[in-house]
Amino acid sequence: MPLEIELTDKVAVVTGAGSGIGRGAALAFARAGLRVVVADIDLSAAEEVAAAARGLGVAASGVGCDVASLESFVSLRDAVMDRFGRVDVVMNNAGVILSGLPEQIPLSEWERVLNVNLMSIVRSNHVFLPLLLQQGSGHIVNTASFAGLYTYSFDRLPYAASKAAVVQISEGLALYLRPRGIGVTCLCPGPVRTNIMKSNRAWSTGLDIRGPGPEFRMLEPDEVGEMVVDAVRRNVFFLPTDSAVTAKLIDRATDWEGFLQRQIQEPHIIVKGSQ
Repeated sequence: MPLEIELTDKVAVVTGAGSGIGRGAALAFARAGLRVVVADIDLSAAEEVAAAARGLGVAASGVGCDVASLESFVSLRDAVMDRFGRVDVVMNNAGVILSGLPEQIPLSEWERVLNVNLMSIVRSNHVFLPLLLQQGSGHIVNTASFAGLYTYSFDRLPYAASKAAVVQISEGLALYLRPRGIGVTCLCPGPVRTNIMKSNRAWSTGLDIRGPGPEFRMLEPDEVGEMVVDAVRRNVFFLPTDSAVTAKLIDRATDWEGFLQRQIQEPHIIVKGSQ
């Protein structure tokens, strides 16, 4: 694949794009000259972002999409193909979160989080990957998390497990798709100012909210969106929102026992006993 990919007039589909990172990415794609399909379970939010993208001078559509439904993905694909006749970038970004002690999280919540955060990517691949393979070009962006790279909290295990699985799926897809002309980017955000906590369901009280570390500053979604566009343009696989996370990963790989003990003894507390 070329070192830099021309993105003007390409077509990008972004799920969970009604707010947060998805919104930031959709508008960044629009600024880069891509036509954009904004997909979100909240149709009014999707249409608002699509209108903002059109204000940047590109064609854009807002589509309601429940990523927990295969039928909804089929409808999304059909809407994209009816409007634009092709798809070049698929960003799987929708996600939900919860909090609770491991023994207090219901099995149904594990199923909910894995269904949205992980199986949504499986559904997306089912409907969009054949199109990309047929045309022999394109790019997939999967949103994982620092929480999928190393563990800094114990109250969000379904979320962390789902995001670790996203990392593995993304890497396997890259092995398969790069030789076939299709790029893959695994976006791993650290702290970003989004509204994902609106989806949070708390199953325990009095828990400290732990973060990935004091060295990571809070980013705005628009900043992350620009990072995504640059990664797609340059066909970059691993996209952490802060390169300092590499030192954390090296520390864990070098001395996993010591790393775990330090996380126990020196947790980074964002909010004390908030729930």
